[in-house]
Amino acid sequence: MRTEVVTLTNMCMIEDGDKILVLNKTGENDPEYVGLTFPGGHIERGESLVDSAIREVKEETGLDIDNVVLCGVKHFPTDNGRYIVFFFRTNSFSGVLKSSNEGEVFWIKKANLTDYQLSVDFEEMVNIFTGEKSEFYYYLEENEWKFDIK
Repeated sequence: MRTEVVTLTNMCMIEDGDKILVLNKTGENDPEYVGLTFPGGHIERGESLVDSAIREVKEETGLDIDNVVLCGVKHFPTDNGRYIVFFFRTNSFSGVLKSSNEGEVFWIKKANLTDYQLSVDFEEMVNIFTGEKSEFYYYLEENEWKFDIK
């Protein structure tokens, strides 16, 4: 089959020198995803990918961002298709930082990332945001979830 149902989402890493902005998910909206992650969410029908990242960051952090650059993608099969997360990054922002119902937002040093509870696969995802590779792909092999970074 050449077509499939796809869920489109985004995530954005905002850098300020040696610091990154993180969102501490409470699990209230999704109990499986607790711990640090980057702001992001679903892409609305007809919305540009970049505009969706700008909107989600504003909703979850209060910050206005620009100079948003696509830096990678994470995707995996679902029961009825595929789930895709577009990874963006920027170091251009303005406004006053404020938390939302998604969780508390705050700055940490990149080097201190592993001192915190991280959401599922967040450490591996950060490597896509900051590294040479651009794809994080989950697949099933013998009824076990595995991933590959390319």
